[in-house]
Amino acid sequence: MDARTATSAADFGGLDKLVEAAKKEGKLHVIALPPDWANYGKIIEAFKAKYGIEIESETPDASSADEINAVKTRKGQDRAPDVLDIGQSFAISGAAEGLFAPYKVQTWDKIPENQKEPSGLWFNDYGGYISIGCDAKKIAKCPETYADLLKPEYKGKVALNGNPTKSGSAFAGVYAAALANGGSFDDIQPGLDFFKKLKDVGNFNPVETTPATIEKGETQISIDWDYNNSAYAPKMAEKGLDWKTVIPTDGKYFQLYAQAINKDAPHPAAARLWQEFLYSTEGQNLYLGGFARPVLLPAMQADGSVDKAAEANLPPVEGEPAFPTEAQVNKAKEVLANGWGAAVSG
Repeated sequence: MDARTATSAADFGGLDKLVEAAKKEGKLHVIALPPDWANYGKIIEAFKAKYGIEIESETPDASSADEINAVKTRKGQDRAPDVLDIGQSFAISGAAEGLFAPYKVQTWDKIPENQKEPSGLWFNDYGGYISIGCDAKKIAKCPETYADLLKPEYKGKVALNGNPTKSGSAFAGVYAAALANGGSFDDIQPGLDFFKKLKDVGNFNPVETTPATIEKGETQISIDWDYNNSAYAPKMAEKGLDWKTVIPTDGKYFQLYAQAINKDAPHPAAARLWQEFLYSTEGQNLYLGGFARPVLLPAMQADGSVDKAAEANLPPVEGEPAFPTEAQVNKAKEVLANGWGAAVSG
């Protein structure tokens, strides 16, 4: 059969046949998967060890927008990304542009209805809350809220993980700022206004956060997903830093990332096997081991397959998350595209 048109493992004749087809391809090409992000370093190694399939992982710090661009510009090339791990807003727009192949993993029915595109063009994989990370060795009192970030002692210190017009995490950082300042899922403008104010008082730091910038002291305060900030803590402790993570009470925003398969994937069977692995109990618990909240967490809690030790390490948070609709996300992206540059320029 043509792996490009397979919409489930059953189309191959079962998971074993899918494994066989993927092994024949022998390779998976991915971009934008930093080893420190949601435990992708260990996930990649576990997949390679389990199936003996090579993974070419390039440009790990690329953004969701870069992934979409690579799908468009590398069509027909062996170095086109087979799969994507992208912010949900980019998953929605990519599906609308016809870039993805529909596929339903074997655990499809356990993914909540509001966390997947009905035909399988994309489906959420893991998520987290926007948090504030801070090096307590260099910052006398770490900020705990968005309001705190405007205080004069944080001059030149407050960074984002990317540009919010290109990066899912930075986009969420602005959305959370909107919620903290009278905005809503319908109105991200107060988030833009907050960052303009942050820039005006001299606290905004344009350096995009990476583990290297944290280690060098270039981003001493960073707005980022809680699984990124939490994962930095043990690694930075080895380098003499004391990296703290809090979820701001005035801007609580939760979002999941999504998986999608490139419609023109150069290794279509390996791409589908990668998805089966990520949504297996093993794959989902590996996300959890990286402080991320896997989409199947409620199902695994119910059937007892969750890694309880990893679950206990998640940053505490109260209440149930709410999610913007597709229309709200699209509107917010448009407002950001038109206003972000002016808000932080100069």
